Amino acid sequence: MISAQQLLFPNKIQRAMDCQAEEEETCEKQYDSENCTCSCESASSTAESNTDSPVILKILQNWVPRVSHYFDKEHYAYVGHRIIIQESIEHFGAVVWPGALALSQYLESNQEQFNLKDKKVLEIGAGTGLVSIVACILGAYVTATDLPEVLENLSYNISRNTQNLNMHKPEVRKLVWGEDLNEDFPVSTYHYDFILATDVVYHHAALDSLLATMVYFCRPGTVLLWANKFRFSTDYEFLEKLCNIFNTTILAEFPESDVKLLKATVREN
Repeated sequence: MISAQQLLFPNKIQRAMDCQAEEEETCEKQYDSENCTCSCESASSTAESNTDSPVILKILQNWVPRVSHYFDKEHYAYVGHRIIIQESIEHFGAVVWPGALALSQYLESNQEQFNLKDKKVLEIGAGTGLVSIVACILGAYVTATDLPEVLENLSYNISRNTQNLNMHKPEVRKLVWGEDLNEDFPVSTYHYDFILATDVVYHHAALDSLLATMVYFCRPGTVLLWANKFRFSTDYEFLEKLCNIFNTTILAEFPESDVKLLKATVREN
């Protein structure tokens, strides 16, 4: 369930939304989860005084010096492996966003809490595939999904970074949020232990379809891990809707990057 200090009640979300000067601009002040106000003070002081507060973290500089002469490749290091990611400026989904770095870092550092070994993992909006690759290295059966126009680059990144490793072979599939879910992923056949999503919420028109997709795949026992950079009022509106459906907890916050990492599970009747 959601604690009072975790900024997830609808009235608190509304007050967080109100602190934004304009919807297109990021609220650079840190949201104080206990007093429901904007504060320029460090959120770490709140975390120290309240054991129920989310962990305050910083995204580590886990990318390593480039060995490639191409501008569109980034080199990262997670779980003892070097990961080379090819990006593309043609699609939003083909760029590594801060939520992917945050979730990759958290999965690497919290393997006892979230043990992915031999678990079935679905990533929605996989983008460049960084999180799916990290999940593969951690031993999961991974299905990475995204829009058709992103799949070629996604498949390339996942293949080049997993082909020579002793792990479960990952799968790359098309998934358009809210469309043909029961036909492509029938309930009788597909059940996932973890749903992963990073920076899937921003100023776009498919948020209702995204939420419907999360609801469809989250069954009893499924854990949804969602990391997102919070920039717009629509981000908080989506968060409110998520909290109205799932048991939701903020696991960690990355104040320097405005990223929050949340865990959501199905409510039991």
